[in-house]
Amino acid sequence: MLRQISTAALAAALLTGAARADHHQPAETGQPTAADARSFVESAEERLADLSIYAAKAAWVNATYINVDTDFLAARAGAEFTEAAVELANQAARYAEVEGLDYDTKRKLNMLRQGLTAPAPDIPGAADELSTILTGLQSAYGKGTGTYKGETTRGNELEALMGTVRDPELLEEMWTSWHRVGVPMKEDYARFVEISNEGAQALGYADTGAMWRSGYDMDPDEFARLLDRTWNEVKPLYDQLHCYVRAELNEEYGDEVQPADGPIRADLLGNMWAQEWGNIYPLVAPEGAGDIGYDLTDLLEGADYTPVKIVETGEAFFTSLGFDELPETFWQRSQITAPADREVVCHASAWDVDNEDDLRIKMCTRVNADDFVTVHHELGHNFYQRAYSNQPFLYKGSANDGFHEAVGDFIALSVTPEYLVDLGLLDPANVPDESKDIGLLLRQALDKVAFLPFGLLIDKWRWQVFSGEIQPADYNSAWTQLRFDYQGITPPGGDRPGDSFDPGAKYHVPGNTPYTRYYLARLLQFQFHKAACDQAGWEGPLHRCSIYADEEVGEKLNAMLAMGSSRPWPDALEAFTGTRDMNGSAMAEYFAPLTEWLEGQNRGRSCGW
Repeated sequence: MLRQISTAALAAALLTGAARADHHQPAETGQPTAADARSFVESAEERLADLSIYAAKAAWVNATYINVDTDFLAARAGAEFTEAAVELANQAARYAEVEGLDYDTKRKLNMLRQGLTAPAPDIPGAADELSTILTGLQSAYGKGTGTYKGETTRGNELEALMGTVRDPELLEEMWTSWHRVGVPMKEDYARFVEISNEGAQALGYADTGAMWRSGYDMDPDEFARLLDRTWNEVKPLYDQLHCYVRAELNEEYGDEVQPADGPIRADLLGNMWAQEWGNIYPLVAPEGAGDIGYDLTDLLEGADYTPVKIVETGEAFFTSLGFDELPETFWQRSQITAPADREVVCHASAWDVDNEDDLRIKMCTRVNADDFVTVHHELGHNFYQRAYSNQPFLYKGSANDGFHEAVGDFIALSVTPEYLVDLGLLDPANVPDESKDIGLLLRQALDKVAFLPFGLLIDKWRWQVFSGEIQPADYNSAWTQLRFDYQGITPPGGDRPGDSFDPGAKYHVPGNTPYTRYYLARLLQFQFHKAACDQAGWEGPLHRCSIYADEEVGEKLNAMLAMGSSRPWPDALEAFTGTRDMNGSAMAEYFAPLTEWLEGQNRGRSCGW
């Protein structure tokens, strides 16, 4: 599907794309003109706008009611969208070198040509096969189960249990049983790679990964260098965090479970994928400073919050910045909690079904701190979607895909103790003083900082798969090696079985959702946060700033969001932050007190793995 025309929900759920479009040919005589190109783009936008609604509705039904019939409908809609998108991408390539193109026509032609996440070659049956494969992969994930104490358990239940269970044998059981969900996917995934690469090559790219990297307003190799540079800027903080956490887990479990040196056992980190470690905060909290003064889950439960009330609270944050309330249809059509009577995809996502105001979220919301933050994040997508709703169809997207993820995360950084006081959840007398800052920052770093290498390695793995550097026989061993190299983790139980396909146990792989956006979002959210706090005149530590109820900041934020993808992302970044340089400096400033503390704690330890 077209990356730039998709909503965040479509990127997560629609798989590949839209319906068949008629050929738009230039005049019979002579070469195509700038007027021909402009007419083609206008026609393409009109067709795709119409087709995307049909595809989005099919994807929504499939994600919220998984069965053989909705699988068929989603696959059919995806195949039709893909055929149209491939056809339009090929046509766009013919116009790309026409002289005299105006800015918008040239930019939209590039979007049409570069934006597919899973291109099918323009041959009979290819789009159908590709869409069927991807629909099957996503459904296999959605229907996947593992075991807990020998009992069959759904994936979302296992994910929650991984955050609370501390018995290493039970953790290993859940981790190992869930990762079996990927085993039947491997052959189909390899076939998907073959088809998608054929489609990418037909569009002039070396492979699908090269096509993905082309969509960031810069040379693909320059973009790869940007990722490496920013990772090197924040890696020292990750290394210190890894060193500290490993030592604490060694003290908790002993050498037989978690050695004092080397990698960390993946299932001990409180998350099925070891991508965020916040759930083990009680195990690694600093002595004397570990009590941050409150437990948000306890506060929510004590105030009788429901999943709906959590979503209402998230909406209220945005309206406090001056944004309009969500439409009534949001409350009528969203999936806020998990239905008890059918299979659904519980992975949280935000949807703009009609490209105007049919905004929805799809979650299996629970009353806990994680979902409270997640709701703020997902609504960030929805309010971004609404902000650019007046843009032409091809500009209905974020400046780059990292921006979409960053906006909600940036808002969630304002979920501070002061904000909880404003909500009436926290007694002002219980607001932690500066002596609790290390605990607060460590709790955040276990999610924000711990995620960074994971956010990089998923697409690094896929780019190597698409390029052929990693062959199907090595899919799993290469995945495990990258996780060791970047995250410093290792699977429980030693070597993985020969038929393993552990990447399939992470939604975004069978869901074919590019993942670099989440890494970019981790950096951008801190740049946005610092800029917003500077605009608000905040003078205290960056981690204590909340922009709740600051309508002036909201007005400036909305101005950036309303740009959609109409300008290169450095323009949008500059519009809100004053700089065109994406970097890790704001994150480093935010966590500076923690970095100093970690270095002191790790003195004398052998860090690294």
